[in-house]
Amino acid sequence: MQTIGVPTIEPGTIARRLVDLAEDKQAHEIVLLDIRSQSTIADYFVICSADSDRQIKAIIDHIDLKVQQEFGLNPRIEGTADTGWIVLDYGDIVVHIFSPTQRDYYRLERLWDQSPPVVVVQ
Repeated sequence: MQTIGVPTIEPGTIARRLVDLAEDKQAHEIVLLDIRSQSTIADYFVICSADSDRQIKAIIDHIDLKVQQEFGLNPRIEGTADTGWIVLDYGDIVVHIFSPTQRDYYRLERLWDQSPPVVVVQ
């Protein structure tokens, strides 16, 4: 929904910014998938890995703060760092932050393999 007089920011622009923000906190194996042709639940998935609960928490806090400051968006957050999988849901964009073990187990990129990667950061 667009507010009168407030410019709409494209989800792709925000998704690319989310990749940068995850990278700021040393997330690795970052993938931005365009899932528009595969799903109606979101336009983009950002998937990344972190090596510890503490790093997962740092990534979440950084993304949450910066996206609020820059775009005025607040995510719905599911999961906890100690489970190894946190989801930040911004509506059109869903961010998945995994421990390596959980990422290997769920293999979201494989589930969405028909969706083209927009950005891949090793």
